[in-house]
Amino acid sequence: MFKRILVAVDGSTTSLKALDKAIEFQKLMPDTEIFILCVYKHHSLFEASLSIGRPVEMDIPDKVLSEYAKEVVSHAKDLAKERGATKVRGFVKAGRPSRVIVKFAQDKEADLIVVGTRGTHSDKEGVILGSVSHRVASHAKCPVLVV
Repeated sequence: MFKRILVAVDGSTTSLKALDKAIEFQKLMPDTEIFILCVYKHHSLFEASLSIGRPVEMDIPDKVLSEYAKEVVSHAKDLAKERGATKVRGFVKAGRPSRVIVKFAQDKEADLIVVGTRGTHSDKEGVILGSVSHRVASHAKCPVLVV
């Protein structure tokens, strides 16, 4: 049924629940491959220069966010393997999360996208359904499971 499942993760509890759901599907369909994707928001050098507090040595936000995203994907891959997943690949991309997730799913010909209801934002910012999961569900060409 599903050959390629894309799971969007951001380190939040709900994104890891989405990963668990993808693993359940893979156990039912062992030929299924899981793609774990973490998307970080790209910051221009101009945006970085607007910071009020300046450390002695300033890191470019993209570099810091990229490293964090890599850690999130690495952690998710480790969890997936611990929980019995077999075919798992991890990816990190920069950009607007909803757009990148939908495009990545199309490029990889994903049969299913699994996302958490809300990511790392507070409940106030994602009252019913998080904005990223809502946009992904609205624009994806394949089924989307919101966990």
